[in-house]
Amino acid sequence: MTERNKPAAPLAFHHAGHGANASIGVAICHGFTGSPLSVLPWAEYLAKQGFAVSVPLLPGHGTSWRDLATTRWQDWYRTFEQSYLDLAATTETCFVAGLSMGGALALRVASRHEVPGLVLVNPGLSFYDRRVRYVGALKYVMPTTTPIVEDRPAPITVEEGDYSKTPLKAVHELKKLFRATTRGLPHVEAPALVFKSSVDDVVPPSSVATISKYIDSSRLKVVTLPHSGHVATLDVDAPTIFEESAGFFRQRAGDRVASESS
Repeated sequence: MTERNKPAAPLAFHHAGHGANASIGVAICHGFTGSPLSVLPWAEYLAKQGFAVSVPLLPGHGTSWRDLATTRWQDWYRTFEQSYLDLAATTETCFVAGLSMGGALALRVASRHEVPGLVLVNPGLSFYDRRVRYVGALKYVMPTTTPIVEDRPAPITVEEGDYSKTPLKAVHELKKLFRATTRGLPHVEAPALVFKSSVDDVVPPSSVATISKYIDSSRLKVVTLPHSGHVATLDVDAPTIFEESAGFFRQRAGDRVASESS
C-alpha cells in the first residue's frame, strides 16, 4: 500500500441508535496502522439495525506514520476505553468489538470493565515475524519497516487510511499491548464471539489459541471465515460477520435484561 495525500484524517464514526435496538451500544476498534474506514461497513450495518455505534480514530492513525511513531499503546487504549465509557453512559447495554489490534484493545477493556460480551475479528495477540522479539533494540537502528502484504488481499477496494511504512517504535508498543492484554485475559468474564480467517497472513492462529486458553468453550464461539483475508470486514465473508454479530448483540442484551428482571 502507498501513503496517500489526504485532505483530512479519516473520521471517527458515531450513531445514536434508533428503534428497538437503540438501547444497545457497540464500541468498535480498528486495527494497527488502519482507521475507522476498515470497519466502517460493519459499523454502518449495525447502525442501520438501530444499534448505537461508536468507532474512534486512535491516536497516531489516519494521518502519517510519523505521528504513529510518537504514540504509546496506552494512548490507543485510553482512546478506545473512553469511547466505550461514553457509549455505555448513554445506553443500557454496551458491547466492545474490534478488528486485529482492535481486538486486543477490546479484550483489555473487557478485562477491566463489566461488559456483557465482545466480538473479535482476527484479533491480534502474537506475531508471525520472530524478529519482533528484538524490536526494542531494532527500533534504534531500523526506524521503519514495510507493512505486511497479503497474498490474497480483500477484493473490495476501499481506502483504509493505512500507511506505506510502519515505525518500529510503534511495533514495540504493539508488542507491549499484546503482552499486557494477555496478562489480563484471566479477568475476561464476558462471552466472546471470534471470527478467524482460514488464511490470515498478518495474525497467526496462536492469537485465537491464547484466547481459547483463558475463555472457556462455554463462553467462546469461534467462527471460521473460509473466503477472507485479514481485513475480513471488507472481504467476502463480511456479511457473516455483520449478521452473526448483530444476532449476538441482540441475544446477549436480551439475556441480560431477563437475568436482571428475574
